Amino acid sequence: MRKLLIVIDMQNDFIDGALGSKEAVSIVDAVKKKIRSYPPGDVIATMDTHTGHYMETQEGRYLPVPHCIQGSDGWQIRPDIAALLTDARIYEKPTFGSMKLASDLKELSDQSEIQLELIGLCTDICVVSNALLLKAMMPEVPIYVDASCCAGVTQEKHLAALETMRSCQIQITGIS
Repeated sequence: MRKLLIVIDMQNDFIDGALGSKEAVSIVDAVKKKIRSYPPGDVIATMDTHTGHYMETQEGRYLPVPHCIQGSDGWQIRPDIAALLTDARIYEKPTFGSMKLASDLKELSDQSEIQLELIGLCTDICVVSNALLLKAMMPEVPIYVDASCCAGVTQEKHLAALETMRSCQIQITGIS
């Protein structure tokens, strides 16, 4: 069985930029260690990607903080993490979950047995969105989320998202 790691939105704006937090900063070393534990060709990453018209979108109206504007420093994957993603396929996504990622992995799962592990930011928005999309597309594929390599907008929302994923048969690891 091929095991794939999906690194969700480890971008500057989510770590220490416009929407950064001390919790996000605190997982960086664990994320790098996790990436190194996978063969480089078995790592996939996503990037939250918005345009200059972000504030005109529904998301911009509900979260009026411009972030991950394509081409900006905040949009970039943190450099020490990006250095580990040289062989990774990277999916730019305009919203929380990536339909393209789910579709591509569904196609792969139809050809061979896979297992998925998700890490990254934010647990309660993009991690949970992608995990649930993947589970809906591939209900029999084992999906894991390493909680020690994720951070939410708040600790309470992080824990709530983990519980939601657990309820949907996504395996949660990394909780001490």
